Amino acid sequence: MMHMDWQAKSFNLLLETMEKKKQWKIPKGIFFKMSPNQSKAKGVMKSKSHRPTVDDMHQWAQSLDKLLAHKYGKAVYCVFLKSEFCEENIEFWTACEDFKTSKSKWEMAFKAKHIAEEFVKSNAPKEINLDYATKNGILQSLAEPSGSTFVAAQRKVYSLMENNSYPRFLLSDLYRDLLLDVKTQGKRN
Repeated sequence: MMHMDWQAKSFNLLLETMEKKKQWKIPKGIFFKMSPNQSKAKGVMKSKSHRPTVDDMHQWAQSLDKLLAHKYGKAVYCVFLKSEFCEENIEFWTACEDFKTSKSKWEMAFKAKHIAEEFVKSNAPKEINLDYATKNGILQSLAEPSGSTFVAAQRKVYSLMENNSYPRFLLSDLYRDLLLDVKTQGKRN
């Protein structure tokens, strides 16, 4: 059996514990990055850890902005939202962030139509909760979308996450277990 570093062992133990509780489904590779010449040993990645530090996790608790700005903070938050059956909020917010990077009118129109089809229109597969005026404003702007097409809706969804799911995330077993695990591993170094 190949030697696994303590971080991989610890993270796999955390994953097993969470899966036994049937509360959290975290993709096993979420905090580990493999280089092309590394291989898997018995289904466990042997690699350098890119998991968050205790300081990172404390930053996440300061604001939703800081959580979403951290690659793995956002990933863990997505897992939490999925467990609460409201992952469409972060998916919409992320799609809006991507929409802002559009480089041409054609790309902007393509992305706007996709976002509207996926999240805004009535009976959309991942319909988000928007008031009539906001939804109608988006649908009317699809003929000529601009950088402001989704601004009001994105603010509303952000506010919903910030005031509802984000505080629950910080109190969740997922966040507390991961923080405890990271603290425990930090003491072993």
